[in-house]
Amino acid sequence: MSNRPGGAGATGTVPRARTQESTTSLVTEKGTTSIDDGVVAKIAGLAAREVSGVHAMGGGAARALGSMRGIVGGDRNVSQGVSVEVGERQAAVDLDLVAEYGTAIPDLAAAVRKNVIGAVERMCGLEVTEVNIRVDDVHLPDQDRDRDRGQDGQSRDGEQEPRVQ
Repeated sequence: MSNRPGGAGATGTVPRARTQESTTSLVTEKGTTSIDDGVVAKIAGLAAREVSGVHAMGGGAARALGSMRGIVGGDRNVSQGVSVEVGERQAAVDLDLVAEYGTAIPDLAAAVRKNVIGAVERMCGLEVTEVNIRVDDVHLPDQDRDRDRGQDGQSRDGEQEPRVQ
């Protein structure tokens, strides 16, 4: 089975991520392919963020630093809150995340674990031995509204917001 769109005869196409079969190996008689920890961390971070109910990734200090980076125009760090260990054929992933309020955390963890394992195994060809998930916070719906309003009750555009809604 070919990974190339348009069949085996197509030229100039980029191979797509592997699907179910694991016919190619990272260690072959013709050479070894190594995948850096940062690559696996980015894939795991993006896969975790795809799951509904994940509000943010990383501990409190990391999230604060990430938001400061966003304010000054820096790129978002997709591997924030992700720690990985990569060997020749296996990887282990640790995730720190913030759950949306109302989300069942065991169900969220199972969905994140499934998505991360699927993405890393499909894209990297590594066996994921474990995905450890640490939920450090719960995002409350009122936090977004409070963040848009300053300490003195003023909105960011300078208008006074009502104290009672």
